[in-house]
Amino acid sequence: MSFPKARVLTQPGEFAAVSSQSGAAYYDFLKRGCAMKKAIVFLAGDGIGPEVTRAAVTVLREAAHEFHHQFEFAEFPIGGAAIDAAGTPLPNATLDACRKADAVFLGAVGGPKWDSLPVGKRPESGLLALRQGLGLYVNVRPVKLLEPLRGISPLKADRLGDLDLEIVRELAGGMYFGERGNVVENGVERAFDTESYSTSEIERIATFAFARAESRSRRICSVDKANVLASSQLWRRTVTAMSAAYPGIRLEHMYVDNAAMQLTLRPSQFDVLLTTNMFGDILSDAAAALAGSIGVIPSASFGSSTPLFEPIHGSAPSLAGTDTANPIGSILSVTMMLRDAFGLSLEADWVEQSLLRVLSGGYRTPDLAEPGARTVTGSAFTEMLREEMQRTLEHAERYGWGV
Repeated sequence: MSFPKARVLTQPGEFAAVSSQSGAAYYDFLKRGCAMKKAIVFLAGDGIGPEVTRAAVTVLREAAHEFHHQFEFAEFPIGGAAIDAAGTPLPNATLDACRKADAVFLGAVGGPKWDSLPVGKRPESGLLALRQGLGLYVNVRPVKLLEPLRGISPLKADRLGDLDLEIVRELAGGMYFGERGNVVENGVERAFDTESYSTSEIERIATFAFARAESRSRRICSVDKANVLASSQLWRRTVTAMSAAYPGIRLEHMYVDNAAMQLTLRPSQFDVLLTTNMFGDILSDAAAALAGSIGVIPSASFGSSTPLFEPIHGSAPSLAGTDTANPIGSILSVTMMLRDAFGLSLEADWVEQSLLRVLSGGYRTPDLAEPGARTVTGSAFTEMLREEMQRTLEHAERYGWGV
């Protein structure tokens, strides 16, 4: 049998579109034709971070085995775990390993154990330093309804619509990286943080957002507070000027307070939301609730070096060690890694469709439980997904991908 030229499947949805006429031989060709070697660093971190990281490792190991990739795994400390082990939230060895890798996966950082430390010494400082060290300036947070979970969204069906949006958040500037400090004036303490952006910082994040919109529904909503903040006025002028180079993209502007309201009134009106570091941090967590749980939301960060993938939930210290953490955000962060960093859309679609089938079977982690659901532990859910992935492959070997 003759086969077409080997290629990497790069467009979302190609899993279902691959020829169903080919059967097992074409299936095996697809698995072998796109094999690659990648080095992946895992930063499990704190709280539930190690638990959800194990789920990510399981999925990537299955993808490597079944599609004949060579994924080399290494784990390094970050956050509170790194403070305990090395006295700093981001050891030099961790950053060096991340810079040399093809992708980095982060579990979560932080916990009450380290809350008394100064701001620059706490676990979260390790994450900020990692972003700086890798030159990351873009964070993408997809908020997409998983159809089996429609019933647990806090919005009614007519308001929720077909929830499928991406928040493109500037990651290297703004208040989180601006000048800050504490001063005492006339016996009164005053603290300050500075929101600051340059034209070039805005242009590079907007360029990414416009490109992202071109691959989606060609709509961008730029979120700012230009009626109050000078930095937002520059943001709006810069994004508006750039839109002339993208005549096929419909651009609108919205104040952040209105955007927060519109997300709860009619989220389906949005496609790509472009916004600043702090506004993106807040809006993405709020939008996550629309999908039913913050535990199902993935993210990816890009820049001048190695990309970083992580679920957006926190370290949830109260859940650590209970095996109740939801691994879906980590699993979908892995599919973003496969698709956006490695160009492996076939593998990503395979995982995502298997995940939907597990959810359609009624299986839920405790945070997703609803009447009639079959509540399982996080590790049990991951094992069910692995088994479902195997069934999908067995089906494809017999009938082809498209059946």
